[in-house]
This record gives sequence, structure tokens and C-alpha cells, in this order.
Amino acid sequence: TRARLQPLRVSCPAREATPAMLRLASVRLPLGVRAYAAASVPTAKLVINGKQVESQSKVWMDIHNPATNEVVSRVPQATNAEMQAAVDAAKDAFKSWSQTSVMTRQSVMFNLSRIIRDNMTDLAKSITREQGKTLADAEGDVLRGLQVVEQACSLPTMLMGDIQPNVAQDMETYSFRLPLGVCAGICPFNFPAMIPLWMFPLAIACGNTYVLKPSERDPGAAMMLVDMAKKAGVPDGVLNVVHGSVDTVNFICDNPDIRAISFVGSDTAGKHIWERGTKNGKRVQSNMGAKNHGVIMPDANRTATLNALVGAAFGAAGQRCMALSVAVFVGESKSWLPDLVKMAKGLKVNEGFQPGTDVGPMISPAALKRAESIVGKSVTQGAKVLLDGRGVKVPGYEKGNWLGPTVITNVKTDMECYKEEIFAPVLVCLEVDTLDEAIDVINRNRWGNGTAIFTNSGAAARKFTMQIEAGQVGINVPIPVPLPFFSFTGNKGSYVGDLNFYGKAGVQFFTQLKTITSLWRSADATTLKAATVMPTMK
Repeated sequence: TRARLQPLRVSCPAREATPAMLRLASVRLPLGVRAYAAASVPTAKLVINGKQVESQSKVWMDIHNPATNEVVSRVPQATNAEMQAAVDAAKDAFKSWSQTSVMTRQSVMFNLSRIIRDNMTDLAKSITREQGKTLADAEGDVLRGLQVVEQACSLPTMLMGDIQPNVAQDMETYSFRLPLGVCAGICPFNFPAMIPLWMFPLAIACGNTYVLKPSERDPGAAMMLVDMAKKAGVPDGVLNVVHGSVDTVNFICDNPDIRAISFVGSDTAGKHIWERGTKNGKRVQSNMGAKNHGVIMPDANRTATLNALVGAAFGAAGQRCMALSVAVFVGESKSWLPDLVKMAKGLKVNEGFQPGTDVGPMISPAALKRAESIVGKSVTQGAKVLLDGRGVKVPGYEKGNWLGPTVITNVKTDMECYKEEIFAPVLVCLEVDTLDEAIDVINRNRWGNGTAIFTNSGAAARKFTMQIEAGQVGINVPIPVPLPFFSFTGNKGSYVGDLNFYGKAGVQFFTQLKTITSLWRSADATTLKAATVMPTMK
């Protein structure tokens, strides 16, 4: 049985890849951290130089099933020595892995994509158990990550360089892309498979080696993916795993052998990682918070639009960085609100493995409490809750982190429910008279991850597309996350860094250009006839 020790607990806001990062300046341990002398639950292992290693840490974090809040596993705050060993293994492996042929690395990606596809159900089950999303949604999580691996199979084409002959007499200039060295990834809780697959496959396909830090909330799927990579032919040391929270993040930002960092998570953590990482001379790509708006024009297809809004707002319990969390009703479309509420009421809130479930639990009690608090404050600030999901009960899972679909109207842009990323199944509704007003509202928002317009007017769609500032735009598409032959292009306050995730920008992030100018004089290629007479030394 578990040793009965008094745990040290630190509370923190919920929208976070690593929850404690939200108080980076003062908090040392994340929610759920405990120091145990003994434990009976499974533990997440480190992966160092191809071997699974039990951490010697004295600080461990509980991993809970969000539907029951039962502890399903524990994850360590890796020690400095363990983290350094992972970086050393990656640095040593880079010497040989960076010299492997592009065809060899492509073959590994083919193998990895096949293994992931063969094990999608098991990966999805791990996600549902640790993160809470429905099994169908978890399978989508895996599939969108798998698509990045499949795109990495086209690496020989993506890595092709440039050449210009005859830049001068007998002279040419050419450039090609080379790997950086050791790279690292810091993952969020909300996509336990997709985000790791945004990171390490493309990095190692480009010839880099990698140190991955899965979310301490739900590392199971990432650990399975790392094991699959080994089976696919990734050599020992090329892909390593460290666990932890703030101390691990700061180690990654400060370690001089790590050349680049990828991060997805909250504003506070993302800005900290970008500032600390770039200060130490590293490349950083950091996807952060969002408040994505959906604009509903009166001429839109009513049924299709309402279905899209409900799915994008409440799917995954609203815990998506591309969730449509704000609906902007233009003109007479505001009359659709009763139908929207009716559709949202019809969604089934339940444990993710249960058939027919539409909305699973939130990730933690802290996340639930924060969301409920923001909903409550919206009422005191003058908004109206048309559909209140607070206090929803799920039979058999009474201890879960449940918040049902919630719809708030009469919202103004100075209200907390609008200004904050709630990261919950809460849809905030605004009403405006014209498309110009809708565009102005969205462009004044500090974030710019994504947006969508629902209309049957090509003119309105084009006007919106050209004038809106958000980096990813959907036209009758509620969650316009690009497929991986493009790149994820959130902007404004939703992203810091110069090169985005996956696609061409991802390859550029994980490589550096080398340019060569060569001179081979044509006169030196003259072939002389062999002389058979005595040399006279003229």
C-alpha cells in the first residue's frame, strides 16, 4: 500500500502543458506533486540512450484519470544528472545519425507510420485513460499526428537545396540543409499523441537527435510512441525522454548542448521558454494561447453552421487551442441562438470509453474550478448564461471533473469570460450588426491562432479572409488546422518564434543552411597528349 505521507500540493490555473509553469517565478512543484517513500502504482520511465530507466528522483507527480480522479500512474521530476545523461546520449548519437543517408531516415519514417497505424487503438485508449477525451476523439488525436509522420516520409524532397551555376566564370553557388544537433520538445496535456508527433519525427528525420518532455499530466501515449520509434529503427540515443515540470523546462532552456526547443501550451509558459531559450542562443517555436472566433452570417447554411459550432466549441471538453470558443452572430443570425442551445443540450457528457459520449471530463479539479469561476463572474458582469453546465452529474463517475456544455450571451469584450482563454466547454456569444464590426472585434483580440466564417457569400468570405489578422482561417470550416504539407500558422499573441510547426516551415526550423561557392577553371580540364620524347624542360 502507499506510504501515508503528508503530500505537498501546489495549486495553479489549468490551461497549461505543464501546470506549475503558470507561476514560474515562485512555484517549484506542480499540482499533485508528492514525495513518497514507497508507492504501489506504475511509474513513467525515463528513456536514455535507448533504455528505459527508473528515475532516482524523490519528487513524483500523480497522474489521474480525469473521469474518476483515481491515480493511474506517477511521473518523476527527473534529476539533473538524469536529464544531463539524456542530453549526453543525444549529443553522442548525433555524430553518427546526422551522417546517415536521407533514404535511411526516410525508411525509418515509413516504418514508424506503419507501426503507429497498427497501434492506433491502444494509443487512443491510453489517451482516454489519462487525458479523458472520448475514444473517438483520441483516435483523431493520433491520426492528426500520424499525418505529420507520413509527411516526414517525403523528406528527400523537402530537404533539397538550391544551385545557381555560372554566377561568375567557371563558378557556381549551391546550398543545402543540415541538421542542427540536439533538439528538445515540451508537450501539453491536451494532445498527448499529436503534439509529440509534431515534434520529434520531423526533427530526427532531418538528422537531429531529440530530448522529449511529455506532459506530466498524461505521458503514456508519448512513451508508447517513443517505443514505437525504437521498433521502427531509430537508433539508441537519437530519441530520449525526460519527465518533470518547471525544473525540467528550465534545464532544457539552459542546457548549452540543446540547439532548438519546440513548445505548445499557455502564454505564461510559452513566453518564459521563448525568452529564456533565445537568451541562451536557441531557436524556439512556441504555440501559446488562443481565443478563436466563429463569425455567423445570416446567409449561412443554418443546420451545418450550428452543427459546426457545437462540435468545435464543446468537443474535447473545449480543451483545444483551436476550439471555437467565441461565436460572433451577425445581424439576424442571432435568432439561431435557441437552436444552438437545443443542440448543445443534446450532447452526452460521460466517461470517454462509454459509447455515445460527446463531452468527456476536464483535465483536473483545478481546471474545472477555474472554468466554473469564470462562468460565475460573467453573470455578475452582466452576461446571461443560456445553458449552464456547472454541477453536471455523471452516474458512476461522481468524482470526475465534469462541466457540461455552457453557452453565455450578452457578452461584452471587456468581460473576463471574453478576455481569458477558458479552455473548457464554454461558448461565449457576441452580437454585431455587420461583418465589418465582426472583423474589428476579432482583430482587436490579442490572440491570432485561428478563426472561421460561416457564409454562402463568396464576397463576404473573401473580404473576411483578406482583412482578418488571425493566422489560420476557415471558410465554413470550424477548426482550420492545416494538414502537414502546409504549416500551423497561428500568429499575434498565439505564437512567438520565426518558424512554425511542421510542413516546410518545420523543416526550416530543424535545419540550417550551408552555402558553398566553388571555382573549377575550365582551363584546368584540358587534356594533354602523352609525351614519348625526352623532356626538354621548356
